Amino acid sequence: MKDQIAPTLTREDVTALILAARKAQGLSWEGIAERIGMSPVFTHSACMGMNAFPADKAQALVTALDLPAGAADLLSESPTKIWSQAVPTDPCLYRLYEIFGVYGPTIKALIEEKFGTGIMSAIDFEMSLTRVANPKGDRVKLEMSGKYLAYNAW
Repeated sequence: MKDQIAPTLTREDVTALILAARKAQGLSWEGIAERIGMSPVFTHSACMGMNAFPADKAQALVTALDLPAGAADLLSESPTKIWSQAVPTDPCLYRLYEIFGVYGPTIKALIEEKFGTGIMSAIDFEMSLTRVANPKGDRVKLEMSGKYLAYNAW
């Protein structure tokens, strides 16, 4: 793929190249994350354009997946996150909305890798929220557990 450098390569093009390389090489998101030394959640989110890779991790991904040279610069640029849905204005709800807007596709991809095509139930569902002391400021720990439901073929 490195020979196919296009002068007008876009961030969306890089995402498409990543997805094609992942499929061609038979890699999981965890496998890609291991190759570049990052978590699967962040790796997927950044590959989908929802986060920026640190420059060294962007270059590691370009090398690992044999992407065009210009891809590293695009992968390390801060993204503009755009969703077509109405965004809540309450600050706490907005941040939760942002979390799922950014990491929702990542969670879906990792669920499908581990379980197959399906969903995590929000009906048969448990969630807990705890406060965790941290010297940099207390943290909110949100845990969710939903039953996996495979899609049924018609």
